Amino acid sequence: MQPEDAGEPMDRALLIGVSDYRYTEPPHGVPGTLRAVEKNVPVLREALVRAGVFADRDIVPLSSPDFAEAARELQRVASEASGLLLVYFAGHGAIPSGGDELYLQLCDAQVFAGEHTVFNAAVSFSDLMGTVLATSRADRIVVILDCCFAGNAARVWEHFEDKRRVVLLMSVQANHRIDAGDPGTATPYTKNLAELLREEGGTAVSRLAARLRERMAEQKRRTLRNEPWEPQLRADAGAEVTLGRKGPEVPLLVPGGSGPAGPDHDPGPPDPSPRPRRRLPAWTAALWRRPRALAATWSRARRRRQHARRGAGGGKRPSGGILLRFALPVLVALGMLGVGLYGPLGLAGGDDTHCAPPLELRVLTDPDLEDTFRAAADAYLTSEANTTEAGCRRTGITVYSAGSSDVVEALRRHTDAWKEPGADEVDPQRDIGPQPDVWIPGSRAEVDRVLEQQDTDAVAELEPGERPLARSPVVLAVPSRLAPEPLNEVTGRPLTEMIEALTARAEDTGVRRPDPEFTDSGLLATVGLYGDTAAVARGETMVRQPGPPSPTAGDLLCALPDDDAVDDRTAALVPEFLLLSAVDCEGTVRAPRTALYPADVPGMDPVFVRVRWDGGEADASARDAAVASFRDWLAGDGGRKVFARYGFRDPGTLEPIDEGVDLDVVSYAPSPLDASAGRDEMERALGAYQAYGGPGRVLFLLDSSGSMAGLWEGPSGGPGLLRQTLGGLGSDDEYGVWAVADTGDGPYETLLGFGRHRRQDAEEAVDERARVRDASADPHAALLAAFDEMEDRGDDGRPQMIVHITDGRHGTYLEGGRLREVLDRAGASGVPVTVAVLGSGGCDEGRPDQRIAEVSGGRCLDAGDDVGAALHDEIARIGTGDD
Repeated sequence: MQPEDAGEPMDRALLIGVSDYRYTEPPHGVPGTLRAVEKNVPVLREALVRAGVFADRDIVPLSSPDFAEAARELQRVASEASGLLLVYFAGHGAIPSGGDELYLQLCDAQVFAGEHTVFNAAVSFSDLMGTVLATSRADRIVVILDCCFAGNAARVWEHFEDKRRVVLLMSVQANHRIDAGDPGTATPYTKNLAELLREEGGTAVSRLAARLRERMAEQKRRTLRNEPWEPQLRADAGAEVTLGRKGPEVPLLVPGGSGPAGPDHDPGPPDPSPRPRRRLPAWTAALWRRPRALAATWSRARRRRQHARRGAGGGKRPSGGILLRFALPVLVALGMLGVGLYGPLGLAGGDDTHCAPPLELRVLTDPDLEDTFRAAADAYLTSEANTTEAGCRRTGITVYSAGSSDVVEALRRHTDAWKEPGADEVDPQRDIGPQPDVWIPGSRAEVDRVLEQQDTDAVAELEPGERPLARSPVVLAVPSRLAPEPLNEVTGRPLTEMIEALTARAEDTGVRRPDPEFTDSGLLATVGLYGDTAAVARGETMVRQPGPPSPTAGDLLCALPDDDAVDDRTAALVPEFLLLSAVDCEGTVRAPRTALYPADVPGMDPVFVRVRWDGGEADASARDAAVASFRDWLAGDGGRKVFARYGFRDPGTLEPIDEGVDLDVVSYAPSPLDASAGRDEMERALGAYQAYGGPGRVLFLLDSSGSMAGLWEGPSGGPGLLRQTLGGLGSDDEYGVWAVADTGDGPYETLLGFGRHRRQDAEEAVDERARVRDASADPHAALLAAFDEMEDRGDDGRPQMIVHITDGRHGTYLEGGRLREVLDRAGASGVPVTVAVLGSGGCDEGRPDQRIAEVSGGRCLDAGDDVGAALHDEIARIGTGDD
């Protein structure tokens, strides 16, 4: 065991190989034993030790554990690790019908088709990420999966909040099964992985993944679908992990000095003689590209060192492993960007002048703007404005980003915790990054939101600039094949009208928007989607998609090409500049897009905000001068060149700064162009979005008439479908169930009263009370009563839905005036109706159920859909359940 010292992180590895399965016979057994997997754990363990990734004592091997043992060891190892944590699994992998989850099956795994818990004694990858890895103190986490469907874990990783410290290696692409290979050797993926580790010693995970793909291609490996076998990697942009400790150590710096850290180190007088330049190890290059992650790591390292110094008589000099892990973040935090490194580390200017470490500025910005302002900082660092006559750097700059709503809340309510983190759960230094000297939000309205509600005892003072640095409209970027002709006929229309016109031209067209809580572009788009808070449900229906929204507009544009069919028919609400500048996935072939300019969607207008912190008087003059110099450079020719390169508009004229802009993509002077957002409309839109994402209300109407007799039993029958959806509802959601059959006492019978319920209680109520009646159903009267019920519940912004499960045989009850009455109420209520028709043709164009769903903003599902999965997805969007 490594010493459990606050100044020295502990590395841990858990290697799980499941070759023997207890239950392999039908109907509930897994496919069978995996003899090759027996070799995997010892082969990989030996390779990790030989490559210097882990000491042998730090590796925990598990051979065919059951669920309880694996869960126990996962929790223990994850809680012990504070440096590098590696989790490896080889065995059977399984996915549900939707493919949006991956289950890692342990030796006592069983499969119960049609039950709520389909995969028994299996670890879902969501639970592994969300409840085990998320709570680990490990600085970096590597997960390696060698199983069928391993690539499906990528979908879970994409939506994991703390994915920046998790690197995911997957043996095969999503939705593919693989052969375990020769039972006398390790499985093909693990065998190649171990060989590469032994050959290369210390190597970056990104290089390892690339070599694995090359090897599998050279070996002509194919999946069981007879397609090329392609191992996968998921890592946050710029994040990197080196497996092994090969390469020169980089000494830590002491703030204010230029030598290695350590309590016994005496740097002596500076040596002015020139020294040969030492290059940083190659693997560090990618780390420069992620200042936010570096800053967070630096903060953790600093707190560990402070804790160690408060402990037993002072700090302990970090080990070689610590040097490699923390040296570069410390360099960034000290402002060493763009500076050469020498023997005993020193700084040099022109003519070998010895330069003191420059003052460090920390610049916090909106996630969609991070690349732009990092490029601007890089250009400024080497500019004349930031260089002394002796050739030394005046200032170093770290640019990082964080979720926009988190930043606003921290500057409003938690500046004290940001300055001095305590034992409370709120810790902006951990969740956002170090205290910023400069904040550049995507909209001036964000500054106004902070100033309007900032605590009177706040320890941070904001000084916003008078005018924006640049501007960029938020546009509806439609696939060019769907763009209307001529474009000027749609410019200046409200966003919702544009979307309705777009979907009218092509029924299967979708619209997506980035997360309104994470980036300002998403919130600005939401302002137009809602129009006012009474239209929240309608607006959210227009951007409905599987799973949560992409965190940023850049992520959204990169995610769409994952499926060519989706890319070709999906419009994206994104800032205009991203259509002109490269995004992280610039190598991906994407559908060409054309920008449409809604009249009611405000644009991005990033503003420079000086942030002053109480107690920062010691270097206030120097810091003010450094901030002013960077601000003036951004507002001058230097910044203008960067903004032109990234596709921004002039803050005054609103014309593109780059006069060579591609007019097939964007317009020179769309008119009108809503330039800025208001504080109140941003606040209202965010509040409405958050309320809509909170607990929901659902009223189920279960057709219990005699015609449902043949569609009643089993998981695909009426009650079975209803039970399947309950997993999408949580303990804070409110819902009820009506049995729709007119037995003489009215159009429905209450099976489950409207309110909050435990899932078990709800299922028991449906099982005990739901039965087919010898009566007809009156959906006209039941739907009108349902609209009254939802209206009585109040319009507080919470998501609501009516679900009608029926066979679609309505006779005269949904014809003529009765149907018109239901359609009128459906259109006016603001409550979407999802109709699940247990039969074919019920959702054909013009059928009553299809018309009710369409006019209300809901969905109509019939035998042409996977009704169970689709209905579950609809409920999951409204509810707060775990499924």
